Amino acid sequence: MLCAISGEAPQVPVVSTKTGTVYEKRLIEAYIAEHGKDPLTGEELSTDDLIELKTARTVRPRPPTLTSIPSLLSVFQNEWDALALQQYTLQQQLNQTRQELSTALYQNDAAVRVIGRLMKERDDARDALARVSIGAGAGTGSDEMQIDSQGMPEYVVEKINTTQQQLSATRKKRAIAPDWATAETVSSFNTIHASEALYPGGKSIALDPSGELALFGGADGVAGIFSIAQNELITPLKSDDGAITDVAWFGTRPITAHASGSVRLWDEKGTSSEKIGSHAGEVTAITLHPCGDLLSSVGVDKSWVTYDLNTGKVVAQVYTESELTTTHFHPDGHLVGLGTADGSILIYDVRETKYAATFGPLAGPVQSLHFSENGIWLAVAVKGETTIEIWDLRKTAKVKSLETGSRVDSIRWDYTGQFIAAAGPSGASVQHYSKSTKSWTEVLKKGIPGVAAVWGARASSLVNLSKEGVVTVLGAQA
Repeated sequence: MLCAISGEAPQVPVVSTKTGTVYEKRLIEAYIAEHGKDPLTGEELSTDDLIELKTARTVRPRPPTLTSIPSLLSVFQNEWDALALQQYTLQQQLNQTRQELSTALYQNDAAVRVIGRLMKERDDARDALARVSIGAGAGTGSDEMQIDSQGMPEYVVEKINTTQQQLSATRKKRAIAPDWATAETVSSFNTIHASEALYPGGKSIALDPSGELALFGGADGVAGIFSIAQNELITPLKSDDGAITDVAWFGTRPITAHASGSVRLWDEKGTSSEKIGSHAGEVTAITLHPCGDLLSSVGVDKSWVTYDLNTGKVVAQVYTESELTTTHFHPDGHLVGLGTADGSILIYDVRETKYAATFGPLAGPVQSLHFSENGIWLAVAVKGETTIEIWDLRKTAKVKSLETGSRVDSIRWDYTGQFIAAAGPSGASVQHYSKSTKSWTEVLKKGIPGVAAVWGARASSLVNLSKEGVVTVLGAQA
């Protein structure tokens, strides 16, 4: 009778009731404690399934090699030799493992250094490409266009100073026109009419000085002049510069910005255009200076470019540290606000093209910003957020957060600085500020989705553009 595990005669034999196999008690109990199974069949086995056999205790004879001192010494010597050989083998394996680990760490360090060098070369190449592209793409390609972060020309500075003096001098004395829309008027706005889907994928809409013509474009690169009164498209503006990202008016001449990086100035009929500037990447926004004949554009290439629309030439460009998402001039024209993709608002002195202040950090990329005509407040919308933030230029701090209840993609003050229109995928809303009570109220909320909205003449209407290219005019019913 031999143990199924050791193959020797057991001192305390037990038998499994499930398999009938004989084991040494201490060996099978140790195996069950560790595995809980029968070592031969793999079946579940516990100590309760073992029955101890009653046998005469046998004395196991000593092996012949352990019957004398010389034989014992020989066994001990063999065991020592085996241990020494095992120790040597383990030492060799340890040294080999250490060498492999050292090589792997060296290769990892070298790979990190190479990746860091390549990323630096990539960033340097992108920066160089941005500078070369703007210098080469601006204007007609003359040497005058190779401007690299230089200040404004003297005649432009004089124009900006004159504009600031004229506008700031009359701002405090300016009264709200008697026929300007009131909060009650705006709260009664309903849909006057809506167009068919014209240019899907649009991001911006602008009204000409008369307020009768709307300019917008779509993802197919085609823009159009739309008659508000006739509710129909009048003139399409076709180019090969990619999707329309923003639009503006230079008097009666349309201006379009494109995803390819181009900025185009069209003639009054919309039949021809000239390329007045180019970014190394998408143009994200353009804004017209209060003087009326200066334009600025910003793009993903981190640059802010200013153009003289009378000559169609670049007069200055400034590079920042972040991608720029939106821009707007202060109503006096001496400052410009730049929204960044990293959630900051950069304020620059336009005359010196120098940094003046930073607002933020915000909760995300700046989606839209717009200066109030009071010259003090700046309204800001953060990408994906449902609030409109009001920042005070004097305090360089946020003074109010207006909850709209839905995502805000575009914001626009009216000329009096008492209404803010917001457009988003869930609808349009208008916030009203009462100077007498110094309080804000929401006077209008319509479930008309939009990507941008602009005020009509004397705030008597609100023109909304949807992502499908539908132009909806909201106003008081006659």
